Amino acid sequence: MMIGASGQNPSSVIVGLGDTGFSCARYFLKRQQQFRVVDSRPQPPRLADLKRLQPGVEVELGEFRVGSLLAARELVVSPGVDLRTPALAEAVAAGVPVSGDMDIFSKEARGPVIAVTGSNGKSTVVAMLARMLDAAGVNYGLGGNLDGERFRPVLELLEDEQKDWYVLEISSFQLETTRRLNAEIALILNLSADHLDRYDNLEDYARAKQRIFRGCRGIVLNRDEPLSRPPEAMDVPMISYGLDAPASGQAGLLQHRDEVWLAIGDEPLLPAGELKIPGRHNAANALAALALALAMGVPRQAMLTGLREFPGLPHRCQWLANIGGADWYNDSKATNVGACAAAVANLGAVCEGQVLLIAGGLDKGADFSALAPAVGESARAAVLIGRDAGRIAAALGPETPVHFAASLEQAVTIARREARPGDAVLLSPACASFDMFHSFQARGEAFIRCVEALQ
Repeated sequence: MMIGASGQNPSSVIVGLGDTGFSCARYFLKRQQQFRVVDSRPQPPRLADLKRLQPGVEVELGEFRVGSLLAARELVVSPGVDLRTPALAEAVAAGVPVSGDMDIFSKEARGPVIAVTGSNGKSTVVAMLARMLDAAGVNYGLGGNLDGERFRPVLELLEDEQKDWYVLEISSFQLETTRRLNAEIALILNLSADHLDRYDNLEDYARAKQRIFRGCRGIVLNRDEPLSRPPEAMDVPMISYGLDAPASGQAGLLQHRDEVWLAIGDEPLLPAGELKIPGRHNAANALAALALALAMGVPRQAMLTGLREFPGLPHRCQWLANIGGADWYNDSKATNVGACAAAVANLGAVCEGQVLLIAGGLDKGADFSALAPAVGESARAAVLIGRDAGRIAAALGPETPVHFAASLEQAVTIARREARPGDAVLLSPACASFDMFHSFQARGEAFIRCVEALQ
């Protein structure tokens, strides 16, 4: 029988054929499990790859058909597909089981899982922890909702040899279809208004994130973020971190030798100034990675080696150049208001001058009013691009000088003209990229090229 062909027996239906959907198809093919694929797009990005891998697979493109979804044994939904889509919601209401790549992985993986989610800093914390595990010689798998050459869909990790640990960065969209993750250690870094085009409100978004705690055997808590806690009390070991002085066995900041140090309990470990990535938000990221490593039993020296060597990730407040005395930073990954506000405030605190902010794109239903305090205190001006530039300008108010640009290239030209020695020119969009670019990476790379052209 041809794999993926329809017939008397209901098959799994993969909903969405991007990277995650393709990884699910590969998983089913290797296990000779029946499946079909549906996608609302006429040309999903991994269609050609799937046809090369298995020419006979049944694929249904265009508007979702309720009958196809109702006939499924289960719906394996990709993170990019909203469960509120009418046809999908109707099938779910009718009782068709819903799963996702993280749900499948959690049932098959044999090693313990470190699960990290949050609005901002997920990739940085996971990559910091990976540096520590490298230094300790730990056999681990790294994956999830990440970008970069070492990161890949979680189901591909099952193709490797058995790992001693799995370190996963997980989105709220993946958690929506994860019934019980059973992580060894679970962490919500922070929560800020994000993806409000997909969630009814912040509380709805928080509930999706808090699914990470289902079945977990240990928790790392952010003391500075009330929503990092599980919704109900859990009788499992907990380690906390925060930007205050830590209690015994917890992670935090201490004043030591006239400097601020990362510490565990009353033990100072590393001056915060020795981190290669600046800002209090990155100190918090480092403390989160320390707390995870502490919960895993990683040796102290490996923790410190990993933190000292971590250079930061591309498109996350990435220093590019000094031009005319002003430093230029690529923070294209800042696709929400909280990330942008943190970047402006942190750069404003360390640069000699002020911040020239380049922002704009698709707003994702965000409230930009939270940007006004950071921009008002630290920014010389804002250069705004993209579909929702006008909404950002209205939120910033008349006190902040605003320039509008028709393209990123024009925004860079305006910022170069306005920047003074000691300033920091910061691309931190507070928006998704899809009105002008196909990804935040593409937006960041375009910005890098524009900056290189100035030199």
